[in-house]
Amino acid sequence: MDPLDAGSGSILRQPKAVWATAGASVVAFMGIGLVDPILPSIASGLDATAGQVSLLFTSYFLITAVAMLLTGFVSSRIGGRKTLLLGLALVVVFAGLSGTSGSVGELVGFRAGWGLGNALFVSTALAVIVGAAAGGSAAAILLYESALGLGMACGPLLGALLGDASWRYPFFGTAFLMAVGFLCIAAFLKEQPRPARRTSLLDPVKALGHGGLASVAASAFFYNYTFFTVLAFTPFVLDMSPYRSGAVFFAWGVLLAVFSVIVAPRLQKRFGSLRVLGGSLVLLAADVLELGYGDHTTAVVCTVLSGAFIGVNNTVYTELALGVSDAPRAVASAGYNFVRWFAAAAAPFFAPRIEEWTGSLRIPFVVAAVTAVAGALVVLVRRRALTLRAEEAAPGHATRDGVGVFVN
Repeated sequence: MDPLDAGSGSILRQPKAVWATAGASVVAFMGIGLVDPILPSIASGLDATAGQVSLLFTSYFLITAVAMLLTGFVSSRIGGRKTLLLGLALVVVFAGLSGTSGSVGELVGFRAGWGLGNALFVSTALAVIVGAAAGGSAAAILLYESALGLGMACGPLLGALLGDASWRYPFFGTAFLMAVGFLCIAAFLKEQPRPARRTSLLDPVKALGHGGLASVAASAFFYNYTFFTVLAFTPFVLDMSPYRSGAVFFAWGVLLAVFSVIVAPRLQKRFGSLRVLGGSLVLLAADVLELGYGDHTTAVVCTVLSGAFIGVNNTVYTELALGVSDAPRAVASAGYNFVRWFAAAAAPFFAPRIEEWTGSLRIPFVVAAVTAVAGALVVLVRRRALTLRAEEAAPGHATRDGVGVFVN
C-alpha cells in the first residue's frame, strides 16, 4: 500500500500521538545543525576562538555516543513514553540554560546535557511512532524520515533567523518548541508495550565482536570525521552573516534529505550498496578537497553539494549496520552509532586546531578528504565480510526495521 494515498493508512491520517512525536522529532533534529550559522556570532559574543566554540559539537556528540549504550537500557525498563518525556525535559532545561551562558565553558557543558536528552529522545521516537501509527509501519517510517530531513534542513535556518538578533535566541527558541512537544506527548501519547527482554548496557559493545558490523562501524567512523568537519568547521571558512550561512546549510540539508530518502535506495537497487558507498565516499573526498582549495563561491557550492553525498552515505551505512550481523537490529545499530558518534565529537575538536597548528584553512579539509578515502578503503578491504548481506539484501531494509539514520 502506498503510504501517501488517501486511505486510512495515509501518512496524513495519523493519530494525534504520532503527530506530536513527529513534530518533536523535527525540533530534535533541528538541534544538530542549529548552531551552524551562529558559530562566528557565539565566538564574538563570548570572546572565544573557533576551536573553543567548536567544542559545542564535541561535547554534544561525545555524550550522544556514550548515551547510545544507555538509551536501550533505560527505555526497556521505564517504557518509551517516559523515555521520550525524560529526553524532552533534559533538552528543554539544557537548551534554555545554553541561552543564559556567560562563558564558552558554560555553553559547552550545557550542550553536553542537551546531547544526553536528545539521544534519549531520538533513539526512542521512531519505535514509538511505529507503535502508535495507523495503517502499518510504511506511513509511519515515511513520516519519521520526513521529520528527520525537515529537521536537518530547518535547523540552520532557525539558527539564522533567530541568531541574527542574538546568538542566545536560537537556544531559547528550541527550549520553547521542545516544551510544546513535551506537553503534546504528555497529553496525546499513551505508554507503549515494553520489550520482552531488557537490554544490557554491554549488549551493543558485544555486538561489535561481529567482524562485519565492526567493519561497518570502522568505515563509518572515518566517514563521520569528514561529515562533521563540513558541519562544524565550514561556517568559519565561509565567514558569512547568519542569514547567508543559514541559507547555505538549509540548501545542504534539503539535498541531504532528498538523497537520503529518495536517491540512495534507487542507486542501491541499481549498483549495489558497496559500490554506491565506495563511489560516494570518493566523491565526498573530492568535494571537501575542492571546498578547501577553491575560492569563496566554490566553497559555498561544495558545501551545499556535500549534502547529497552525505545523504547517500548515511542511508547506506545504516542499511549495512542493520543487515550485516545477526544481532538484534536495535542492538547492532546502538553499537554502530556508539563508534561513529565518537568521530562526530572528534572532528569539531581537531579541525580548528589543525588550522591553528598549520596556519592553513586548507589542511583540515585535506585531512577530511583522507578520512573519507580511508572509509572507502575499509569497505574495499573488508568487502568479503560485507558482501553477502550488503549486496543481496533489498534496499529499504533499514527503513522497514524502523531505525533512522541518526538514531539507535
